[in-house]
Amino acid sequence: MGHVYGDNALRDTLTHENQLVVNAQLMTRGEIRKGGLPEVNGNIEDRANFIFERSRLSIDFEKTWLETNLTAQHSSVWGQKGSGSLNIYEAWVKLKTKSGMFAKIGRQELNYDDERILGRNDWAMAALSHDVLKLGYEGYGHKAHAILAYNQRAENIKGGTVYRSDDGAQPYKTMQTVWYHYDVPRMPLGVSLLFMNIGMEESEALEPKTEFQQLFGGYVTFSPRQWNVEGSFYYQTGHDEFSIPIRAFMGSLKATYRPSTNYSLFAGYDYLSGDDNPIVPQKGSIGLVQHKTVKGFSTVYGSHHQFYGAMDFFYVSAYYGGYTPGLQNLFVGGNYSPVKNLSLTANYHYLSVTSKIPEAKRSLGHEIELSASYAIMKEARVSMGYSYMHGTSTLERLQRVEGKNHLQWGWLMLSVNPRIFTTKW
Repeated sequence: MGHVYGDNALRDTLTHENQLVVNAQLMTRGEIRKGGLPEVNGNIEDRANFIFERSRLSIDFEKTWLETNLTAQHSSVWGQKGSGSLNIYEAWVKLKTKSGMFAKIGRQELNYDDERILGRNDWAMAALSHDVLKLGYEGYGHKAHAILAYNQRAENIKGGTVYRSDDGAQPYKTMQTVWYHYDVPRMPLGVSLLFMNIGMEESEALEPKTEFQQLFGGYVTFSPRQWNVEGSFYYQTGHDEFSIPIRAFMGSLKATYRPSTNYSLFAGYDYLSGDDNPIVPQKGSIGLVQHKTVKGFSTVYGSHHQFYGAMDFFYVSAYYGGYTPGLQNLFVGGNYSPVKNLSLTANYHYLSVTSKIPEAKRSLGHEIELSASYAIMKEARVSMGYSYMHGTSTLERLQRVEGKNHLQWGWLMLSVNPRIFTTKW
């Protein structure tokens, strides 16, 4: 829990050792999608309407060298059979020292840099948290975190070391991550380095075997005056869960210009490598290509919705056949706040694949996004958005969808985040 202390708050921390805070979150979002939906048993539903809901109750206790949090979460679709998904979203204990060292253990969010690789994925109603041990140091412009995880499906004696992500609560069996961030003194420059070692259970072996893949790279931000420039590069190697070697990479660059507090302009480019010859059979035929090397970059556990187009065709929904042709994302847009508490955003994407696809062009199409957000009060915000995509025959073929030319998606969301109770003693 972050704190910004004024004089009165500082006196409170000196005279009150313990603090208890109870927060709630209630988020409801309705969505309408027309076109671009996948085939189901040969039938195409060209329109889908649904309402999501997520509720959280969070209890946080903090004293001088100790903090603990428990957050219960329920998510469902209106009218869903059963009780939806009810789980413990976060449950952790954090021990701190005066020197800046800490240890945090339990279920928790992993939120780093721009959330491209590790993020809370908050747009998804279930969001994303991890069962990990985090050790770290923060102080004097330096932040260093080490993260360790080992997952199992149950307390099994027989087969207790086998863990496949398709029947477990976490997307990997083991994970070791090191993250380091440095803020350069007297310069608006920040640099982060990231290394991840992810263990996945091999699914084709007669005897269970854990295959390891590695991701490493960095993220840089530079913010002189009205400008903010951020860039990243990551490389993946090792083997996937089918024991196929991985050689993949991605790079991104974004520049934002903010001449006024009322508006800003931004532009950027993302490049994610793709698999060689990612053949998708024509309708009515079958046939897949066995690749000798995986070259399609995996965005692992990031907040994908905010990067590659709001309609989530890329790196949220899978391509037909499982292989990825990569992605080039050229985007430009702006934010404008005409009055207090109101924010308007417009964004344009030109999208194309990076791999050569037999008998198909690289272009995937053009996407335009419009959104608005208004703070009704301190604890409540209403927001809405509309996206339109003019897709190509390549998009239709890769995603096995209909209605490529006029894909539309709209949403309306209410988010309420009240602080129910707080006390110090």
